[in-house]
Amino acid sequence: MLLTREELQDRLFALHRASLELVKDVSLETLLERIASLACEQAGAKYAALGVLDEAGKLKRFITVGMTATEIKAIPHPPRGMGLIGALMHAEGNLRLAEIGDDPRSAGFPTGHAEMHSLLGVPIRLADRQLGQIYLTEKIGAPEFTSDDETIIEMLAAYAGAAIENARLYERLQEHDQTLTRRNEELDLLNQTGTALSSSLELDEILNKTLALLMAHFEVEAGEIFLNEGDGETLRLVLHRGEAAEAFWTRNRFKVGEGMIGKAAATRQPVISSHLEKDERFTRQAVIEAGFNQIACIPLLSRGEVVGVLTFATRGRKAISQEEIQLLVSVAAWAGTAIENARLHYNARRLAVLEERERIGMDLHDGIIQSIYGVGLALENARASLTEDPKATEERLGKAMEDLNHTIRDIRNYILDLRPRQLYGGTLVEGITRLVAEFRQNTKNEINLSGPKNDPVTDLPEAHAMALFHICQEALANVAKHAEAQKAGIEVWATSDRVLLEVHDNGRGFDVDKTSKTVGHGLANMQTRVANVGGDIDITSAPGDGTTILAWVPRVPAAHSA
Repeated sequence: MLLTREELQDRLFALHRASLELVKDVSLETLLERIASLACEQAGAKYAALGVLDEAGKLKRFITVGMTATEIKAIPHPPRGMGLIGALMHAEGNLRLAEIGDDPRSAGFPTGHAEMHSLLGVPIRLADRQLGQIYLTEKIGAPEFTSDDETIIEMLAAYAGAAIENARLYERLQEHDQTLTRRNEELDLLNQTGTALSSSLELDEILNKTLALLMAHFEVEAGEIFLNEGDGETLRLVLHRGEAAEAFWTRNRFKVGEGMIGKAAATRQPVISSHLEKDERFTRQAVIEAGFNQIACIPLLSRGEVVGVLTFATRGRKAISQEEIQLLVSVAAWAGTAIENARLHYNARRLAVLEERERIGMDLHDGIIQSIYGVGLALENARASLTEDPKATEERLGKAMEDLNHTIRDIRNYILDLRPRQLYGGTLVEGITRLVAEFRQNTKNEINLSGPKNDPVTDLPEAHAMALFHICQEALANVAKHAEAQKAGIEVWATSDRVLLEVHDNGRGFDVDKTSKTVGHGLANMQTRVANVGGDIDITSAPGDGTTILAWVPRVPAAHSA
């Protein structure tokens, strides 16, 4: 039965208002259900369905209205795009049938499907693309759908096309926004990790900072770092952070190729397991008993060689994605290089210590020991001439005593140079005062100390105070050992933003340009100490003109100081 002009106008107005609401809906799933329901209302259909195509033109979603959940569950499979559904997917126009079964293109209904006779099918298009189809069956109160119904649903399909495309665009924007957010978080992690790795050459600090940052980013309950022991065959657990430490420490060594950790080292590839209780490669039963069900083992590489393995373990986290694995591999590469650099730095420092010990040993052997040996020979000669020439014996004994005194001063010089010193909780000025007292006790040099007036510099950070303390110690040792000075002076003063130390003497001086400043020498040590806390040092000297050392440190920690 055809609609009157007024009825058609009312339906068009209702359709227009409903369609405006469609455009506002940006959730694709709810939008599809709303379109199907609206089609039912506008055409007076008992059942409605809405098919959505993917980019390849295949049926991707199929939303139904009018059938109960029990009826839908009774159907053995969802529509596959056959029969009349397939015909409408590839047709240019609409389908309007009084009896579905009479059309030769019909493929029938699967077992359990509701009985349906009349059909109205209208494609949903946007420009020249078909996005999906609206299917209506079982016209209520009439044997078939009318041309007016077809017109109304065509208009609804036009609105639906714009609404579906709008919802898809919104979904893409959301996905893009989520991707950007994730990328920004990953870049922030890389930045923080890079800063942590480059801010120190101490191995323990590098390992702790790296593991803490990664665990916080990936929100895992436990993390470990295994390092190659140097034999190329054994991986040893050196750090665990997080929960159930006792469970993880039940096995702290793995051979390369053994278990998941050893396999990651052997293959130089990540090894992941999401079901530890079923994974024969995992050998620490206590970890499984502690509730952990997933682990990721990432090799730490440096110049193609394995320096260790990083592991993450979690109890309930979702499976680690491929993007997260790639991020972990990138960070692990940085960490591997930083670990190797820290080891090289440690070896360099160790070598410097060994070289310094060798130098001191040579000095002792060639200097003090030889001097004592010479005194011994002089005393033997004195004993031999004791009865024959008492006057010569007296002269020899006097010379031996003088030589012994020189030797004692040399030994004291070495004590000044080698004895480890600390501030022991005192201020910088108190520590330097102790150094001056020891200097006076062990040398014959005259020394004066001038401290800051009305400013005890108690606010100086400990690391900065220790830098000036050690520079003063090194300078006094050089005065006692090398300068041949009669007088020395120390001045400490402060400004609003820095504390300064000056140590000067009237000794024989030296050519600064010709003096080695490589690792292991006193001047290099001074420069390193003051640079580490953001300060600077100036060394002025010339042969015959004495030496002046002027060093300063900031009163607050420098931005780059550790």
